[in-house]
Amino acid sequence: MSQKTKADEKSVEEAKARTEAPKINWDQSKMKTTYANVCNVSSTREEVSVMFGTNQTMNLGQGQIAIELTDRIILNPYAAKRLAHILNGVMQQYEATFGELPIEAR
Repeated sequence: MSQKTKADEKSVEEAKARTEAPKINWDQSKMKTTYANVCNVSSTREEVSVMFGTNQTMNLGQGQIAIELTDRIILNPYAAKRLAHILNGVMQQYEATFGELPIEAR
């Protein structure tokens, strides 16, 4: 192989490496699973907090609803926007497959 060919191949490989997305290694070794049937979101300019929990109320006639909050995930606004975009797509696919989920606006 000539020097020019090796240089050309190296240049092509470098260009390919710059344009390809990096491979993501999802490390699940410290992941925990938590069930939630309630979530709430609050935000400031710098962060978005998403809180998860479970509704502990067995009898709605009690006049109170008991929510046990178990997890809070704090995101920067960019990550929060990506999450919103991903969740919107997932819900569109879900409803296309299983039907629309009616929810109350609060």
